[in-house]
Amino acid sequence: MSFISTGVEYGLHCLLFLRAASDGGPETTVRDLATFQGVPIEYLAKLFTKLTKAGLVVASEGSRGGFALARAAEEISFLDVVEAIDGKKPLFECREIRARCAVFGSEAPAWATAGVCSIHEVMLAAEKRMRDELASHSLAEISSRVATKAPLEFGAQVSDWFDDRTTRRHGG
Repeated sequence: MSFISTGVEYGLHCLLFLRAASDGGPETTVRDLATFQGVPIEYLAKLFTKLTKAGLVVASEGSRGGFALARAAEEISFLDVVEAIDGKKPLFECREIRARCAVFGSEAPAWATAGVCSIHEVMLAAEKRMRDELASHSLAEISSRVATKAPLEFGAQVSDWFDDRTTRRHGG
């Protein structure tokens, strides 16, 4: 089981497409994003509800409505997206197993349970490093990496695909 859900991955990919659209293209619908990525519309709609509540995207109403980034891509971190979609769940939940050692009988001595469990301490440090790393990467940075990696025509192909969907939706 992954700590970070598949929904986060789809959410990040959607935000990358919205980032590209924010450079002058039309707003994008959940239906188009779902079709583009081959996932059910209902699935992405649930993700976009979470992204909207977190203030990462905004929806506009009407026939030309869709979604756009709510703030600059430089201001949206991976941690923002993870927490919006998966919540702020801990990496590890200590079960205080240290207090249940058979040699302790019915009550563990104070030394055995004093302070933070040594295992939990390592897990807390790992979680902090992971969250710090996720917070250090923005949507803009990853968008730039993707643009550098992909052939030039890919961006145009994606843009044309979304533009064609928008045109067809509006009877053009």
